[in-house]
Amino acid sequence: MTSILFLGVFGYHYFYGFTWVNAFYMTVITVTTVGFSEVRPLDADAKIFTVFLIVSSVFIFGFAISVITEYILSRNSLQLLKKKRVKNKINRLSNHVIVCGYGRNGRQAAEKLRAYNKPFVIIEKDKGIIEANEDEVLFVEGDVNEDEVLLEAGIDRAQFLVTALPDDAINLFVVLSARQMNEDLFIISRASQVTSIKKLEFAGANKVIMPDKIGGDHMASLVVMPDLITFMDKLSIEGEHTTNLEEVEIEDFQDQLDCKSIKDLDLRRKTGCTIIGYITPDGRYIINPEADLELEPKGKVIVLGRPEQINNLNQMFRLG
Repeated sequence: MTSILFLGVFGYHYFYGFTWVNAFYMTVITVTTVGFSEVRPLDADAKIFTVFLIVSSVFIFGFAISVITEYILSRNSLQLLKKKRVKNKINRLSNHVIVCGYGRNGRQAAEKLRAYNKPFVIIEKDKGIIEANEDEVLFVEGDVNEDEVLLEAGIDRAQFLVTALPDDAINLFVVLSARQMNEDLFIISRASQVTSIKKLEFAGANKVIMPDKIGGDHMASLVVMPDLITFMDKLSIEGEHTTNLEEVEIEDFQDQLDCKSIKDLDLRRKTGCTIIGYITPDGRYIINPEADLELEPKGKVIVLGRPEQINNLNQMFRLG
């Protein structure tokens, strides 16, 4: 289009004696086909040149429109194809985790889940955040307050829901909606105010976490008993191959050996790991259980060990 403008201006000026201003004016009204009158009557050669300009500009303008349209349509098609592919992936998930909000806490939860290869879906309404992270995470764009968005994330098939939003009122509404839509869902909610904890639990949250309180307690504990807290930090779970703690269901052992008690497991000799806790089927926690403690099929043991010992445990009993 620029070349046509230059051609018209120079043609009218050099071949037909128009001033630069008149040449530019004639070129503009010709290529835009607005229908204004000529500066002066045109001779036969000037009319032929004008027809050439009109035909050329129409073809070039039409080509430009087709290119722009094709670009827009292809871009939209690519976005639709990407959304369809994400939707298909989410529809194939089951027993997955739904994380509401991809802020600081939501992002940390996602990183932990990714480290353990636990499938998860993020619900986020900020399009900028989604576009910046959509290559790494499955996103559902929308408002968590809408049931359709929760259904799109597969809440009816999910095992866990983590609502990590900074607003306690929104978290409360999400918990209420999620509990109604899936009675078996294990719901973990963030709370900013102490007064919100009971409300969230009453609404259906299984666990309520206050990140600010945890951070404050941790810093105070580093003052009171720094060595113990530092040691506990070393046990923090960082990933699948760097963990020092493992939670194992008794049923995972029973397929491979006869284990009626902790002594029968003999994990210390076989893997180097030590059992430091036992969780009964009804949810009671027993710290440092006795060797003759009777194990139940639905119970779990908490195992402590160095990363290589935990790997030995997983490989020996084909866990994870």
